[in-house]
Amino acid sequence: MNLIIDRQAAMPAYMQIYEHFRKDIEAGAYPPGHKLPSKRMLAEEIGMSVVTVQHAYSLLCDEGYIEPRQRSGYIVIYKESDFFHHPAGSRTGSLKTTAERETDFHDYPAAKKEEHSDIRAQKKGEAGPGQIPAGTQNIFPFSTFSKTMRRVILDYSERIFSKPENKGAIELRQAISRYVERALGIKAGPEQIIIGAGAEYLYGLIAQLFKKEKIIALEAPSYAKIRQVYQAHGIYCEPLNLGSRGIPTAELQRSKARILHITPFNSYPSYVTADASKRREYLKWASERGGILIEDNYQSELTVSKKNEETIFSLSETGNVIYLNTFSRTIAPSLRVGYMLLPQNMLEAFNEKLGFYSCTVSVFEQYVLSELIESGEFERHINRIRRQRRKELASGNIK
Repeated sequence: MNLIIDRQAAMPAYMQIYEHFRKDIEAGAYPPGHKLPSKRMLAEEIGMSVVTVQHAYSLLCDEGYIEPRQRSGYIVIYKESDFFHHPAGSRTGSLKTTAERETDFHDYPAAKKEEHSDIRAQKKGEAGPGQIPAGTQNIFPFSTFSKTMRRVILDYSERIFSKPENKGAIELRQAISRYVERALGIKAGPEQIIIGAGAEYLYGLIAQLFKKEKIIALEAPSYAKIRQVYQAHGIYCEPLNLGSRGIPTAELQRSKARILHITPFNSYPSYVTADASKRREYLKWASERGGILIEDNYQSELTVSKKNEETIFSLSETGNVIYLNTFSRTIAPSLRVGYMLLPQNMLEAFNEKLGFYSCTVSVFEQYVLSELIESGEFERHINRIRRQRRKELASGNIK
């Protein structure tokens, strides 16, 4: 095995192990059904602890590359064929295999009609896109937030009365640009970032940008306001039933849409997460029909994993993904600030069609957010939430 741990590298050892196996699995060095080295054997070979190897294997499990099997160890389950289209007859039974793995979400008790799904989730205490998870309501340090507000008033002085650029204050867009590259592996310049008053406002911009499309495909069930905003702009929303690991291949193939709006991590109200194969299948789907993916990652930062969820935006090589996120979920519902990342090839169209819109978020709030991000307070807050959720998960308080 050619795995050598660089003990001087900034990347932790468990991440080096994770990246090594992820790349080898995707390259086919470990085909489906192949067994990975045992934790103890690998730990001895590379001179690391079993705990370090366990952490790396857990991440591979979380992202759908491998799974643990009793008395067999860790087995590769990642299949390239899960997202590459094969001509009829080229793979006998391949559709059946995929269908068997992608149990229709309507087999699950929680999946009835969309409007009832939202109500049930709220009754059970599950947090929606505009809410903070139960158990973490008071975790954000108010003293830090108020201190930052006072510092902005003193340092920015009369600038807080100025009108921000239409896309948003450059200070916040620069801070977000650095943050998403550092934390999410997304490379996007400030010019690619649009600030808006929450996700619903950004949905409206998307509807206007692609109003000629007439159809947008959505996960079913999905957050009701996504459908409501698109329909308010005259767009038909095509529902695609969710499976246990995302939208099944058969559902994607029957769709007539060229735009697909997805929440790959913890989709609300089903709480289904798309694994690594499915995320790449979404990209393949968009590429095959010259389409676009709307990646709505309203709570991906709140994963219980120590590693951030891989974004589809960062995987795209053709500029066919728009990324959405919001601070309403990670800081407070009252903070109506979201952001949208556009690929470079869509900037000209956006500037021509929608560049005249003024930013809908006060410049004061934007300065406060930029300071929270640049100072590291925002990421420390995210890490606190994750630690608390891991403790709650371990104690059985959350599922």
